[in-house]
Parts: sequence; C-alpha cells; structure tokens
Amino acid sequence: MRVPSLTLAVAGAALIAPASLPVPAAAAPPRQAPAPRDEDAVTAADLLARLGRCDQVSRGRFRTDADSRATVPVCGTRDAVYWKADLDIDCDGQATARCNRRADPLFAAMTAFQQSDGRYLKAEKLPYIVVPAPSRRWHPHASGVRGGSVAAVVYRDRVRYAVVGDTGPRDLIGEASYATARALGIPADPRTGGTPSGVTYIVFRDSRVSPVEDHAEAASTGERLARRFVSGK
Repeated sequence: MRVPSLTLAVAGAALIAPASLPVPAAAAPPRQAPAPRDEDAVTAADLLARLGRCDQVSRGRFRTDADSRATVPVCGTRDAVYWKADLDIDCDGQATARCNRRADPLFAAMTAFQQSDGRYLKAEKLPYIVVPAPSRRWHPHASGVRGGSVAAVVYRDRVRYAVVGDTGPRDLIGEASYATARALGIPADPRTGGTPSGVTYIVFRDSRVSPVEDHAEAASTGERLARRFVSGK
C-alpha cells in the first residue's frame, strides 16, 4: 500500500542542499555508429554477489507498507548503501498521460527535487527512486545520498540505473517512479502495479547527476560506478 510521498519543501530541503576529406572508394568501409549503451553490462548477479552480509547503517528498520512490520534495514559498504524491499509506484511530479490525478488517487504535483528548469520531475519519463525523508532512523545525506545521487536498481536478472528523485515517509522504504518500474519489467500502473518483494536498491555514495533529469548521464555514470563497485577497487 502506497502512501503520499513527502514532497513538501521541508522534506526536500532536509535531504539536499541547493541539492550536458572524402574517403576514396577503395578505402575500408566507413565506421559504424556506436551500438546503444547496454545498461545490463554489469549483471544483476555481479551486483548482488558484491553486497554480501548487511552492515547496517540505519539506526532502525523500515516498513515497506503502512500496515507492515519494520523489517528492512539500510545497509552500507565503503562505496554504496543498499536495501532490499518491494517497489511501489511513484507517479508524482509533472502530470502526464499516465501519471495524473485521474490515474493515481495519491498523485502529488510535486517531487522533492526539481529539474534544471525549476519544474518538478516526470515520473512517467524519468527513472528515479524514492528515499525516506531524513529522521533519527536514517539520514540519507549522512550516507552520501542526496537528490540526483545515482542508483542501480536490481530486479530478477535486470539492472537499471536511476537517480534519487523524491522522498517519502520517514518510516517507509521501497518506491520508485513509473519509468523505473517499466524499465525493470514491473507493472507500472499506479493503482495496481508494483511488486511486493525482490527489488534491490543500490545507491552509490557521493555520486550525483546534474541536471537530475539527464537519464543518459545517469546510465553512463551508473554503469561506471557499478563496474568499480563489483571490482572492489
């Protein structure tokens, strides 16, 4: 069960500080255009194997739903923080064909973080994840996590890269944008979509994409950081 994200200025401000000569006929054939970047270059198995045993960085655990028990810790390594949870659909921000008040009864026209033009994010278009608002349980900023931080999101055999784009209730974890769910092959309808378990969120410490809406840069940076993470360098 999803609850409204805390996208008011208080929640956002607490997490981020003011948080792109002709070739002769006999010559070799012309070079082909580079192949599209494959976001699965680092595999899900590689990333999950690197996580190992949880070294808990949160003071307490989080619930995945408002009516569930708090069972999810935020764990940390030298280079990343991570958690394993469900995925609820965040459709907040700019209204689009699939993310609006009619499609989503919990729709909010704001996200905690904004695009470079000052407008809120587009959940339908931009892969982003939601982190809990800062609290005594866990303050994301203290772990190097802020708006625009790069995350690898793992579901089954898929790895997709996203940014931290919104904040949610202080005691809940496990939410990502419509676009993130679609990229992972998870049903993305804000009323009926999502998945109850099996999603791993890995946020690379002190990373940041600017502007936050540049997904190509998030994918490129995420792949580079994921390679470094699995290599242990």
